[in-house]
Amino acid sequence: MQNFRVRLTNVTYPTDGKLAIKVIHHLHKIAKEEGIQLRRTYVKEIKKHRISLRFFRHPKKIKKAKAAMKRLGTIVGILMRDISRKLTLEQLDKHKEAFKLYQKVINQKRKDSNKIYSLHESHIYAVAKGKDNKRYEYGTKASLVTAMKSNIIIGVVAHKKNEHDSKTLEAALASANKHRTKPIVEAICDRGYRGKREVDGTRICIPDTPKKRDTKYQREQKCKKFRRRAAIEPIIGHIKSDHRLSRNYLKGFIGDEINLLLAASAFNLKKWMNNFLRLLFLYRILLFGTILCKIEDKKRDKYADLYLLWFRVW
Repeated sequence: MQNFRVRLTNVTYPTDGKLAIKVIHHLHKIAKEEGIQLRRTYVKEIKKHRISLRFFRHPKKIKKAKAAMKRLGTIVGILMRDISRKLTLEQLDKHKEAFKLYQKVINQKRKDSNKIYSLHESHIYAVAKGKDNKRYEYGTKASLVTAMKSNIIIGVVAHKKNEHDSKTLEAALASANKHRTKPIVEAICDRGYRGKREVDGTRICIPDTPKKRDTKYQREQKCKKFRRRAAIEPIIGHIKSDHRLSRNYLKGFIGDEINLLLAASAFNLKKWMNNFLRLLFLYRILLFGTILCKIEDKKRDKYADLYLLWFRVW
């Protein structure tokens, strides 16, 4: 069993300035939809601030970028007050949740928890990857459970909150047990799941330093289990690259769950089709071999060459 990340393609790398400009565009849409004439749209000024926010990490441009960000927050406040004054009570109630979201985006600080990273996918969160090329990824965490020998995916779960891996075990094992006649006795996980030894009667095995009391056979068995666990890593890569899990175009957390379920189903179906084709190919070889045995000796060499050519093509 292993946790991995689901990245949403329609979510760009979030910055405060980018989100503030998106909020302003959303407010312009609300004003147009309700037929409100704004005192000022700030369209030309926003272009100037967008340029100021470029390369905001450069030491010579930090001061200018901070001033631009502060001004964008002020513009959002002005537009929200201007629109709310001109809306009726029914219209205000209609856009109440949107205004609340915009206010939270503008007021959030760098070290706040439960931050908003996207306006249209507000449920996503930042997941620390710990890699040099990509420190964080923005999306939802998912758990994948596979069978030990067959590598068939038997359970998938998307997690709405960014919890520690050990706290995702209950949901993942419950999803896997739904598709089994017998409950899972032992789950082999990586070191990210440290913290729990047993979950709902299932023993959790995590790689650890060998104990002195273990015999040679016991050590070999443990090593064999943990080597087998590594087989889930290429499965994750295949369902991400081959079955469109890394690019999720479905909206909301429900969309993440549907996309995850469809990707796992496609992987299992492809695996079943490959096994079926192998059996069919083996049956054809056996059938052609029996026919070849019945042919006369003179013609057998000729048909054997054709048989080898056909085997290579397959």
